Formats: sequence, C-alpha cells, structure tokens
Amino acid sequence: MALSGNLEAQRRRDELVELANGPQGVMIEAAAELFAVSSMTIRRDLLELEAEGRVRRVRGGATAAPRARPFDARRAIRASAKRAIAEKALRLVPAQGSVAFDASSTVNMLASTIGPRAGLTVYTNSFESFQVLQPLDGVTAVISGGTAEPTTGSLVGPIAHRSVRSVYFDAFFSSADALDGVDGTSEVSVEEAELKQAMAANAGTTVVCVDSSKLGRRSVARALDKDEISVLITELDPADERLDAFREVADIL
Repeated sequence: MALSGNLEAQRRRDELVELANGPQGVMIEAAAELFAVSSMTIRRDLLELEAEGRVRRVRGGATAAPRARPFDARRAIRASAKRAIAEKALRLVPAQGSVAFDASSTVNMLASTIGPRAGLTVYTNSFESFQVLQPLDGVTAVISGGTAEPTTGSLVGPIAHRSVRSVYFDAFFSSADALDGVDGTSEVSVEEAELKQAMAANAGTTVVCVDSSKLGRRSVARALDKDEISVLITELDPADERLDAFREVADIL
C-alpha cells in the first residue's frame, strides 16, 4: 500500500510540473480539485518540487522553474515582440561613442538592426552579437572575454567582469529573465546578474529591453534595482497599465 501511495504521489507531482510549465501555471485550489486531494497535499507537493528545482512557487500556486536556455532557443521565443523592441531601441543607439550590449537574444536583435555607424564602439559578452557587429562599417566590436556559461553561451566570470569594469559606456542595453515592479530585474544565474550589474555601474544610461512576458516576475538572481533603469522598452503601448510601476523612475518606450 505504501509503495502504491508513493507512486501515486510521484505521478501527481509529475503532472503538477507539466501544469506549472503551461502558460497559466498551476493553482493550488484547482489542482486539489483535479487530483481529489486536499489543498495542503498540493502545497506540500509544490514545496518539494520547488526544493528539487522543478517549479517556482508563486502566490496561490506555481509556475515553471526559471532556467537558462541555449541562444538559438531563446532567439525563437516571441521573435515578433523582440523585433518591435529592437525598432524602438534603435533610436537610442548613438552614431558614435561607446555602448555595452548584454548577451540576450533581444539585444542581439538590436545588434542585427543597427547598421553602419560613424565611430561606435560596442562592448558585449555575447559571441553572437560580436559576430553580427564586427563587419559593420564604423563599428568597433569588442568582446568581453570570460567563461562561457554552459547553457546560455554568454561570457561571464571574473575575466568578463574585470573587462567591462575597465570601460565607461554612454549606454548599456540589457534584457532580463524577469522584471518585477518592486525589485527590478533578475536573471537565471548569479554570474549573469553580476556581469549586468558591472555593465550598468559604468553606463551613463541603462536601457532595459524586455517583452511583456517578463513583467511581474522574479527569476533566480537579483540584478538591477528598479531605480537603475533609465529607459524601459517593451513591445507594449507605452500607456499600457502593466508599465505603471516604472513610470516614476524610467522613461517608457
């Protein structure tokens, strides 16, 4: 009987993970009704699943666990939103000077659209963006160096950190794994978060480019405080109420 009960609990938890990975996540009360168990049982299941890194608990339920994705997979997600963001961000890229681009697929979309410049140096920890920028007339592409993060491929670690801290930027263009109206941006790893903090610390302006699926969420590692964001760019209309939490600290495009 105990073995049967354990197998049933394991199957239920596997199904809870599948539900959490869906677009709406999983809610405790609905799951309790679905599996004909108590709400307390579902809460215990979600606690164990979060401890295993399989879900992320939120108020009333759980959503998919934050995870790093390979660059090609990230580039394909919400591509139309990223193109709209890149079009807005393009007007903020100067013809000359020095800027920093993070290793996100959203900022890579921007790198793919900037075209020739009049003497612009772009520092990046993204090999993909470096490749896109290197052939452009009037653009000097500089790669940070560092250690490749095993899943995302972005360059991180002490070498990358020292490299970007040695340069001042007119602007830093960054995306984020999540953007919360109170805590600011967060990332899938501490290494990713620390490098973005270093870039922002040396930038006159920090431009955060995120699609609306990132809003109202938190990931693993806290990165930029809300008041460090100079400009917030999404694919949404700037008047959208989902952006209200940022109006007092950032320009919204």
